[in-house]
Amino acid sequence: MSFVKIITKVNVSDNRDLIKKDLGNDYTIKAYSYSNEGADEVAFMDMVAEDSGKEPAIEEIKAIEKKAEVPLIAYGGVKRLEDVKKMLYAGANLVYMRKAAIDDINFVKEMSDRFGSDKIGVAINLSDSNIKEFAIKVIKMGAGHIWLIGNASGNEKIIKDIRQSIDVPIMISTDSNDASTITELVKATNADAVLYTGSSHIDCMAVKHALKAENIPVNTFESAVPFSEFKLNSDGLIPCIVQDYKTSEVLMMAYMNEESYNKTLETGRMTYFSRSRGKLWVKGEESSHFQFVKELIIDCDKDTILAKVSQIGVACHTGNRTCFFTPLASKEYNSTNPLTVFNEVYNTIVDRKNNPKEGSYTNYLFDKGIDKILKKVGEECTEIVIAAKNPDPEEIKYEISDFLYHCMVLMVERGVTWEDIMKELDNRH
Repeated sequence: MSFVKIITKVNVSDNRDLIKKDLGNDYTIKAYSYSNEGADEVAFMDMVAEDSGKEPAIEEIKAIEKKAEVPLIAYGGVKRLEDVKKMLYAGANLVYMRKAAIDDINFVKEMSDRFGSDKIGVAINLSDSNIKEFAIKVIKMGAGHIWLIGNASGNEKIIKDIRQSIDVPIMISTDSNDASTITELVKATNADAVLYTGSSHIDCMAVKHALKAENIPVNTFESAVPFSEFKLNSDGLIPCIVQDYKTSEVLMMAYMNEESYNKTLETGRMTYFSRSRGKLWVKGEESSHFQFVKELIIDCDKDTILAKVSQIGVACHTGNRTCFFTPLASKEYNSTNPLTVFNEVYNTIVDRKNNPKEGSYTNYLFDKGIDKILKKVGEECTEIVIAAKNPDPEEIKYEISDFLYHCMVLMVERGVTWEDIMKELDNRH
């Protein structure tokens, strides 16, 4: 089902301390914050690069993509196919261009043929002449998205005319963070996405609920099972187990009533009922250690909720990451997790690079440089091929392990993480 997207803009000059925690540069903090606060996408708009002909800001795109937990749009500096490739490889899900399309409209077709129309957009200024005709032309060339630059307010009629003439998504811009103003713009233009360009904070969830009230489809949390079907305890509450959505680490357990459950759905922030205080409490309202909802699941008996969240800071009031840190009883068991092992070995290699150890083979490779590392990766590839001709799987196991180790040395040398690899693999299936 299609829905109207609320998109927030970030650029390298942004300075916004939404979350009181050192999460990176200001613009990455903003991207991370808005992606948790309900933005459907974040957009890195490098107007300087686009207007001056500078190269795309690849490192900034990479940094934002690592923090943003929603799709990333990139704009600025596109002059050739290689620019688009770099931006997509850096983590952008969609690349917009303007000047390159104006200079040579055939360039749009080249990009679309190479990367797919869903990855390519063209930005058109509302002050340009013949913008509808130009929009139709670039779409025929393969552009899959149109962004109308300039404040949509006052241009509703022409935007709606363009919307009715083309069959690809249109994004409009506004510097207003007022939910009712944005709702009226969407109603007047039939836009598919709204890019907020203002400097003040925008409450994405409030905007979405205003749109929803006008029967405009938006991406919000909807409960698949009504609260009336939940099995509550004698106090009229249901326990909620909270889990990190990435690591599956169990963080805490709290209770919900119907009001706190509905508030959680409305705001996207975990809201509980405090039995001791007899009132609702938003996790993080005092500490800023908010929990942003990723998924809510009910168990088979409908008497316990599992919440998968993005945890800001720590979950426990003691300052521990999780409330479950006190051992009671245990026995030896094999807890090997493939992803954990990969990360542990990777982190050890990073430590060797940052803190060299005498006699370390890893440091020997780093000291010899990239050519030596590449030579070893190539040799280990050959060893796998030779081992695969042998019916004994043990030999293959050893050679693949050697290969993966040397690959990780290469990854560290070139700044590639396992998270980068997992995201890329996830995008492919």
